[in-house]
Amino acid sequence: MRKFAGWLRVCGMVAAFCLFTVAQADEEKVPLDKVPKAVVEAVKTRFPDAKLESAEKETEDGKTVYEIAIKNKDQKIEVTLTADGKIVEIEKQIAASDLPKAVADALATKYAKAKYKVIEEVIKVKDGKEKLEYYEVHLMTAQGAAVEVRVAANGKLLAEEKQDQEKKEEKKK
Repeated sequence: MRKFAGWLRVCGMVAAFCLFTVAQADEEKVPLDKVPKAVVEAVKTRFPDAKLESAEKETEDGKTVYEIAIKNKDQKIEVTLTADGKIVEIEKQIAASDLPKAVADALATKYAKAKYKVIEEVIKVKDGKEKLEYYEVHLMTAQGAAVEVRVAANGKLLAEEKQDQEKKEEKKK
């Protein structure tokens, strides 16, 4: 029985590695001069003062999208667009002091003494209309655990995901 349990553990690790590798294969860095013109124009139209910093191409729900990292007036922003230049999501980094009170209170209650690493407003775009979807907060708990939390503007905790070592390393890049 022990041999079988050990074999299952090995199979599980191999499967996890394969899934991680496949997920990483979907993301591909793209030189800015190789990004479709419609994508670049859409970003420049929406953020005229922005400096384009990097681009990635990935597949989401079977469709190719481009994620463009920009800096707009000292604010880091990631814009996700379809290949034809339609903006579908905007992630804006913000300061903890810019969080709505309900969000700040919910985080302080659930994660007392946590250190915030990255805070983003996640905005979905549909039919050209932008709507704040949630806040995504990457934090380090007082116990030293790295956690990604999604919080609605009203302070409701939507999701919590502990970050493993591979994700921590990816964030450093």
